[in-house]
Amino acid sequence: MSIALPASPWLKLQAYLLQRLDALQRGNTPAHLATGLRGEREALFHLRQRGYTVVARRWKDAKLRGDIDLVAWDGDALCFVEVKTRTGRDRMSPAEAAVDDAKRRMLRPLARAYVRRFPEKLRRSVRIRFDVMAVYLAGSQQPGKGVEFELYKGAFGWE
Repeated sequence: MSIALPASPWLKLQAYLLQRLDALQRGNTPAHLATGLRGEREALFHLRQRGYTVVARRWKDAKLRGDIDLVAWDGDALCFVEVKTRTGRDRMSPAEAAVDDAKRRMLRPLARAYVRRFPEKLRRSVRIRFDVMAVYLAGSQQPGKGVEFELYKGAFGWE
């Protein structure tokens, strides 16, 4: 289900600036990677509008392969959010289906590495959740225009 939430002028400005920074960083980025970057940016602002506090974007650990698209707090839950972006909907292969067993096996050790950086007392008490955000982009290049989101809270667990 897609919910349109009002965006403050400050969020709109942040989205615009982040879009410009991504454009500078992309350079000659292939189209599919540029689509993914846009989806992550759109997801970041959508989650913020829903009350999440995003604390990291494209987080990496030097010893592990891969990255975590977004790390955010949703109330007292620390969420590791995998974003999958498509330019259109395909009933046979929805975006969220791309978070398969191999992707989950890559994300879990990254999440453990992220949490290991917390003080031990917090580490033991923090509630962890793995979310998947499917982002469907329409033709518009304007931030937030023609974009649909599907958020799957607790899409998978540690096992």
